[in-house]
Amino acid sequence: MSEEKPVKSPCISVCALNTDDICVGCYRTALEITDWVMYSNEQKREVLQQCHQRFKTINKDMLL
Repeated sequence: MSEEKPVKSPCISVCALNTDDICVGCYRTALEITDWVMYSNEQKREVLQQCHQRFKTINKDMLL
């Protein structure tokens, strides 16, 4: 049985936090960014889902 591949970081090297402490490049919080390497694959997938929701919320006017 092969080992599960690690979940890739969503970082796109646009590292700037907005006033809500959310990165405008990957939509992770500062805490999620710093703790990413310690998260399990399951936790990383949960963060990615939250990032997707943040993206939709932050960019709702652009997605019409």
